[in-house]
Amino acid sequence: MSENLTQIRHDRSVKDFPFLKLEPDEYVEFAFKRARISLALILGGLGLGAIIILLAWLIALIGQPALDQMGTNFMYIILGTLIAVVFFACLITLIIYRGNRLFITNKHVIQMVMTSPLASSVNLIDLPSVEDVSFHQNGLAQKLFGFGTLRLSTIGDETTYTFKDSDIKPEELKAISKLITEAKEKAAQKAKHLN
Repeated sequence: MSENLTQIRHDRSVKDFPFLKLEPDEYVEFAFKRARISLALILGGLGLGAIIILLAWLIALIGQPALDQMGTNFMYIILGTLIAVVFFACLITLIIYRGNRLFITNKHVIQMVMTSPLASSVNLIDLPSVEDVSFHQNGLAQKLFGFGTLRLSTIGDETTYTFKDSDIKPEELKAISKLITEAKEKAAQKAKHLN
């Protein structure tokens, strides 16, 4: 690839992903986030929880027709608290969803993992050290909605990095494997020139 094209792709990657610390000749080839269906399932569960809370509140009000002002205020406080809990659970879910990303550049795999708003990590893996790339689906929901787990195994320490709830397509998986193979060939040629 020409230096001009590499610079253009680098500049574009820096503009699109300013939070990534890319090397001067590095650019993003693929950017993945968790499958939207996983977010929809979580938010659907929270929405169902909100509906159940409202129905329970209505049933409680119907069952107690003669509540005094203090009892009515107490019911509103409980309802407001439960709705606030559901709202904050949705907000935290969205933050965690956006915090889980996988970037594959021409040199590295950058995995951003967030398990809670206070717990996150970033894994940086050199492309030539990736030994195996695979995509696994378990269960009916994953098969139906086309999402699963991407696994990257590395050479040496034999670590396996996983990116769960991903909707990576077969052609993208092939392109990632090809990119890794090319990076290994470049690394081998560079080592050969140094010797």
